[in-house]
Order: sequence, then structure tokens, then C-alpha cells
Amino acid sequence: MTLDFQQLASDIKQWGKALGFQHVGICDVDLSKHEAQLQRWLDAGYHGEMDWMARHGMMRARPAELLPGTVRVISVRMNYLPPEAGFAQTLKQPHQAYISRYALGRDYHKLVRNRLKQLGQKIEQAVGSFGYRPFVDSAPILERPLAEKAGLGWTGKHSLILSEDAGSWFFLGELLIDLPLPVDGPVENQCGKCVACMTSCPTQAIVAEGVIDARRCISYLTIELDGVIPEEFREAMGNRIYGCDDCQLVCPYNRAADVTSEQDYHCRPQLYQQDLLTLFQWDEATFQKQTEGSAIRRIGHIKWLRNLSVAIGNAPYDPSLLDALIERKGLDSMLDEHLDWAITRQQEKRAAASVDILPNKTKRLIRIVEKGLPRDA
Repeated sequence: MTLDFQQLASDIKQWGKALGFQHVGICDVDLSKHEAQLQRWLDAGYHGEMDWMARHGMMRARPAELLPGTVRVISVRMNYLPPEAGFAQTLKQPHQAYISRYALGRDYHKLVRNRLKQLGQKIEQAVGSFGYRPFVDSAPILERPLAEKAGLGWTGKHSLILSEDAGSWFFLGELLIDLPLPVDGPVENQCGKCVACMTSCPTQAIVAEGVIDARRCISYLTIELDGVIPEEFREAMGNRIYGCDDCQLVCPYNRAADVTSEQDYHCRPQLYQQDLLTLFQWDEATFQKQTEGSAIRRIGHIKWLRNLSVAIGNAPYDPSLLDALIERKGLDSMLDEHLDWAITRQQEKRAAASVDILPNKTKRLIRIVEKGLPRDA
């Protein structure tokens, strides 16, 4: 049987949309032009403690090394912006915990991967046995350059993929295949002279257009970093305890982005706009139960408490917060360092009766977001 690859590509896009992907694109596997930039990023140490980024070297730019025989990549996006996201409402309440909106629902890794697997099975039903393998942030692969090459969007100055109609509120996934499908073309970069994401980063982690120093990024500090959060970044973290959305919140393309149709990505009440003290009082068993099926669970209870300690140190003085910090002492030496810092901050605020503790960048971000929230967010 001779395959009509043009028709198959069209069918694949329809099948992908039926499975819940908002955009499906196809590209070849040549990422050679990204290898030098990747090596410069690694050489600069911008990957921090993420040793696996360097360990796999240039394999990230060579998809065919992951699955021999691969000639095409099907790149997909799935929107995750939850309704009633409550960005500004949480950021301007320093006693509440801010969690990056992608992590307030179900862990996307399994959901997107299962949908990609179903897409592969659908193709197999149509063409017979062929080589394929799904990936969702789970292998050494440059998913953003692939998404850009497949026409899903362009790379913003915050390094995320931007779409004119969806902003950057979406997950990416890839299906590596050995079928020579026709490819899609990239779209034009439309960031222009806008640098809102760069100037709004609380820790100045965007060191050049499209270049992130992960060691300064709040998402890295609260999720990937296993040890002590450098003191120089703690105040700028504010009440962000898991990830950070600031560079996305100020992006003009995100203000009109559609909310997700996936119920699994809606905000879980036990994590949404919760008081810092409530979350800090979870013991390990409660943490495991309340984060079941969530991406948050992988950081573990001690890092969860570490992040909350920093946020409590940044919160207005509250005797119950200070007492809670003191009661946690002795559980872990790394945690104790953050507890001591937070205790000192709370004691200083008690002495100064400080009330206005929001950093200026956070105040500016709140003003921007309140002027132009995404629809239904």
C-alpha cells in the first residue's frame, strides 16, 4: 500500500485536536543550528544543579539519537490556563501562597503523554506498524525549538514558546516517528521591541533575549534546587512557593489567552489561594495526600517547607507564623537555615511593626495584571 503522507498529516492534526491538543505541527529533526547556543548556555553554568542538562550533551539537539530511525517530530500543545486563576489576588496577599498556575491541577506529564500515546496508536491503526515514541518533558530533547520549527509559535524573550492566540499558557509534547510526513513552517517572531518579561523578572534571571540563568530563576530555586536558596533571592521570591509566572503575566499575548477546557487542569482547592500557615502545618503524610497526582509532590515535604519558610519570612508579622517557624526547628539542617532566616525576619517586623512588605516589582506586576487579565482568569 502506498501511503498518502499529505493526507495522513492532515488526519493526524485532526486526530490530535480530537484528543485535546489545541495545535499539532510537524517538523524534521535537524536542530544543528541550536547546538552552539546550547553549549554556550551549559558552559556558562546557567543550568545550575540540573546536571542531567550537561550529562546528555548534544543529544538534546539530536532527536534521532533518542529513537533511531526518527525522521519527523509531531509537536503538540495543550492549553492549561485555569478559569479564575486569581493571579493578582494571590500575589497581593502576602499571607497566601502563590503556586505557578500550571501546577494547581493534575500533573501534566502523564495526561499529555497518554494522549500522545493514543495519537500514536491512532496512526498505527491507519498505517500499520511503525516506529514512534512519545515524550513530555521526560527526555533530553529541545522541545521548544522543535515546537517553533513545527509552527506552534515563536520563542519569546523569556525563552517560552508564544502563540498569537494562546500566549504561553500551554504544555508541549512530542511524538517521534519514522514516517516522512510533510513538514510545517515556523511563524514570525512578534515580540518586537517589547521587553516586559525581562524587566519584570523578580530576580533578573533573563540575562539576555531568550537566555535564562536558571540559578536566578524562582522556578528553579523552588523546584529544581535541592539545597539552600541563596539569601540574595529570598526577599524577591515574595509569597511564591512553587514556580513563578511573572514573565508570563506581563506578556501582552497572554492577556487574551483562552482558558483550558481540561477539567484536570483546574485549580485544586487545597492548593489554591491557601494561607501560608495552613500549608506550612501539613505533616509529610498530609503533604503526600494533598499533592497526590500533582507535579508538586516530586519536590518532597522538606523542600515544600523550605519554600514556605521563605514566604513566611517575607510575610507581615504574625505571632502564629513566628510560633510555627520555631516549632519546625530541628527537622532538617538545610530547612533550619531557612527557618532561622524567616524567624529573624518575623522578629524584625514585629519590632518595626512593618505592614507594607510587597517588593516594588510585585506591586508593579499586580497593577499590570489587574489592568489586563486573561479572559475568565
